Amino acid sequence: MQKRNKYTEIEDFLSDESFKSWVLFKIDEDGWEEWTLESLQRAKLVEDARLLLLAMKVPENNLSSSDIHRALHNTWIKVRDKENQKTLQSLKVKFLRRQFLSGAAAALFFAFMAVWFYNSYFKNESTVVTYNELIYENNEGLVEQTNNSDKPQIITLSDGSSVLLQPNSKLSYPKIFTGNERKVYLSGEGFFEISKNPQKPFFVYANEIVTKVVGTSFRVKAYSDQPDVEILVRTGKVKVKSNDLVSRSDKEEIVLLPNQALRFLRSDLKFNKITNITQDPALAQSIGNIEQLSFEFNDIPVSQIFETIEQAYLVNIDYPKNKLTDCHLTTSLSDQPLTEKLKIVCKSIGNNTSFEMNGNQIIITSDGCN
Repeated sequence: MQKRNKYTEIEDFLSDESFKSWVLFKIDEDGWEEWTLESLQRAKLVEDARLLLLAMKVPENNLSSSDIHRALHNTWIKVRDKENQKTLQSLKVKFLRRQFLSGAAAALFFAFMAVWFYNSYFKNESTVVTYNELIYENNEGLVEQTNNSDKPQIITLSDGSSVLLQPNSKLSYPKIFTGNERKVYLSGEGFFEISKNPQKPFFVYANEIVTKVVGTSFRVKAYSDQPDVEILVRTGKVKVKSNDLVSRSDKEEIVLLPNQALRFLRSDLKFNKITNITQDPALAQSIGNIEQLSFEFNDIPVSQIFETIEQAYLVNIDYPKNKLTDCHLTTSLSDQPLTEKLKIVCKSIGNNTSFEMNGNQIIITSDGCN
């Protein structure tokens, strides 16, 4: 083992099976710990090699390309600090000079080449922001709800706002909104109907974009494995900008009005505003019931109003049909969250009419019309 006294490069350690056993499996049959402490300069070199070896030991997983890029980038930051700001190019030249004499050296070179490729290309061309990163950056004791079913799920927030969360999507939000802002975090797709509160704007964080509203209805589609992020406005007005975590994207704020949309191109960090969604085939095809149905009712039977709500939100409404057969209402529910819609309908019916929500099941109790 005296050959280790001649080790001067990190790859010397990475080629040593005994060193790898010590770092990875805590097996120190050759006294690595004692040998390391004999010299401060030696200890620094050993620590650098240890960090690189641990960084290379990544368990197999179904990671997305953005996760891999980010992990490699974080590893490079640690290595760069430990190596006194040595450049990646100089490390690459050293590895090439060694001609990859061992499997460990070859694997290490591959890792650094991946980091170099990321820093040279992906970092300049795109900055991917993940849902987990958003949650980490905004740790506020959030509640996370995931829709693992094959149907949309209704989420009612503490301010009365509602979210129709699509399958394979998740939403994080506080139990109670405090302060002067309301913030939620989305991965996937959700249709939002926001309770009006001009003093407390509502923000939806989804990947690289932030959508700001006061009271309106709109859809956000932000799947991490898709190339674009989309916002489509049904009612009201929203303002969209890039997340502050995106370093090289447009910093302008885009205003969207009803039936307008915005597509954020993740490849080049650009906004594409669509003023007429009917002229965009992909958007036109994706419009759901909740975005098409009218909630303007003029002397309409209550049964028909309930049917419209069922179709829009894909919920089941159980109500006393025999008591409400002759009930007709005139009302506007176009810019209201689901719970507010139900409150307005129940109040209009009168006679101790109320509702109860249990997931996607709604139960109406009533003594009949006024």
